[in-house]
Amino acid sequence: MTSKQRAYLKSLAAPLEATLQIGKLGLTPEVTQAVREAFNTRELLKITMLKTCLDDIRQTADILSERTGSQVVQVIGRKIVLYKENRDNKKIELP
Repeated sequence: MTSKQRAYLKSLAAPLEATLQIGKLGLTPEVTQAVREAFNTRELLKITMLKTCLDDIRQTADILSERTGSQVVQVIGRKIVLYKENRDNKKIELP
């Protein structure tokens, strides 16, 4: 992903509400499955890590991206933005 594409996706993600939350149990198989299912209907996800989760947010984003086949767009504060192209139902055109 180029920096121009990443900047475009960041601008699309800014007004979005968080779709999922990662709680005190951290990155469980259920959370991973929920992210996979969310990618069935959308290409861009914003995920919030609650303060009770003690896991490293950057590491969690990388693991989640690897497990779901997505790309990390941004990690800012306690929020993770992931992108996964949906070839069947493409909604976002990258520059």
